Amino acid sequence: MRIVLSIISVMALSPSIGRCAEGTKGMVVCVSPLAADVGAQVLRKGGNAVDAAIAVGFAQAVTWPEAGNFGGGGFMLIRPANGRNPVVIDYREMAPAAATKDLFAKKLDYLHANTAGVPGTVRGFALAHKRFGKLKWNELVEPAAKLAEDGFVVNAALAKSLNTVLANSATTNAEFRKVYGKANGKEKWIAGDVLKLPDLARTLRMVATNGAEAFYTGEPAKLLVKEMQASGGLITLDDMKNYSAVERKAMVGTYRGHEIIGAPPPSSGGTTLMETLNILENFDVKKHPWNSAETIHLLAESTKRAYADRARYLGDPKFTKIPEHLTSKEHAKKLAVGIDLKRATPSAKIAPEIPLAPESNETTHYSIIDKEGMAVSNTYTLENSFGCRVVVRGAGFILNNEMTDFNPQPGITNTKGQIGTEPNQVAPGKRMLSSQCPTIVAKNGKVLLVTGSPGGRTIINTVLCVVVNVIDFDASAQVAVDAPRLHHQWFPDRIQMEDRPGFAALSKQLETLGHTVLKRKQGDAHTIWVNPKTGLRVGAADTRLDGKAIAE
Repeated sequence: MRIVLSIISVMALSPSIGRCAEGTKGMVVCVSPLAADVGAQVLRKGGNAVDAAIAVGFAQAVTWPEAGNFGGGGFMLIRPANGRNPVVIDYREMAPAAATKDLFAKKLDYLHANTAGVPGTVRGFALAHKRFGKLKWNELVEPAAKLAEDGFVVNAALAKSLNTVLANSATTNAEFRKVYGKANGKEKWIAGDVLKLPDLARTLRMVATNGAEAFYTGEPAKLLVKEMQASGGLITLDDMKNYSAVERKAMVGTYRGHEIIGAPPPSSGGTTLMETLNILENFDVKKHPWNSAETIHLLAESTKRAYADRARYLGDPKFTKIPEHLTSKEHAKKLAVGIDLKRATPSAKIAPEIPLAPESNETTHYSIIDKEGMAVSNTYTLENSFGCRVVVRGAGFILNNEMTDFNPQPGITNTKGQIGTEPNQVAPGKRMLSSQCPTIVAKNGKVLLVTGSPGGRTIINTVLCVVVNVIDFDASAQVAVDAPRLHHQWFPDRIQMEDRPGFAALSKQLETLGHTVLKRKQGDAHTIWVNPKTGLRVGAADTRLDGKAIAE
């Protein structure tokens, strides 16, 4: 496979080398090495990709608590082995019945319990299991319960994550500090320490034995509501009881002869990624080197237009009508005509009808494929790192702060990036718009790429970079993952770029084109590539945080 030289130079500097695994059967790639091992064990027992995805998801609730979760939500994209009828299990959190449009209009405290949406992960996994699972439910939950009960060895990445959140003075929840603090609360975690989570183990065992309903109507739900009442949250027993995961038809588009499969709203990922790729299809992307001002300019100009449409139109489809034209080739062609290859278009001119007010992120992704070819791309989250940092007393799980993904101040959109458009304003029972972008790429009826990432609004552009690296620049899986990324989200009107060879000179070139450039780390894209000629599965772990690829 041809590899662009400018990307090779990046790989030479990458810490990810050695995190690539190859095999002819199943493959699991995720941020937590312990959870990756759990997923591989499930595949070896005869489980399929969905079984492994459920087991990995529950295991990461134990071993990667900043984003792996019991008390959050997400999207599971599933492509059956035969490629027919790919679906998305939407287990995005929902606003409680007591939520109002102006809930955060005066004040938004990201760590207040009122930012917690009704959790969706457990019911989402249960729906996925009902539809596609092969192994028994308890076999998929038990490994996580065992890790929580017996304890597991903390590695360097988790130690750093825990020490960072515990050192933050904003982390005031006493139960959080009790559960995740070390000894007397003054010592720091170091690699090699053992962390035990007995309350979480007990909750996991209830769910393993009695199913998802134990979480939504049993003791865990009652303890959650008690926590809400004590800390000013909004979730009630009725909210828990009434929550449902939804099976949705996956979005399917094309890019240069490849099939692009993604998640529909309330995920904005599939729509925005496909719109961007449709715009790029009007240009010869590889005319210029990957790490050139011309290529970066083209990517930025395409994404800012797609993100403007994201702000205009996208939200929970139950509450807002999503225009069908957003992912059409015709719409993309019209947007492409407006791109000046020699000059950046100011963001304010792209969507002038959206009034601008005067001026006054934590998820995790994993990719799995089984020996039969079923592929799962799963992204789930607590929103910020460790959610709202509230642990439910007696139940041991962390609550999300996903309500902050709604547009907090109705009608207030500003140049700093706050969006106030109507489609994503707070409403009871509404699912907040997400940037999660689980993605599967296929060609000639076979899976080529399984990918996704955390990172708030940067998620979509992280996935875009991986897809473009593979399709346009023929990069290998690990090179595509390791390569520095870029991001433009319409507002703020700037390009964010990861450090790369020639960063200073490249920034100056982009500034002459009218861009503002900011250096920033981006994403964590655990990816699988399948060799279209041999069927060899190549797992590429992204070590910007931590990660492991393991073959069955």
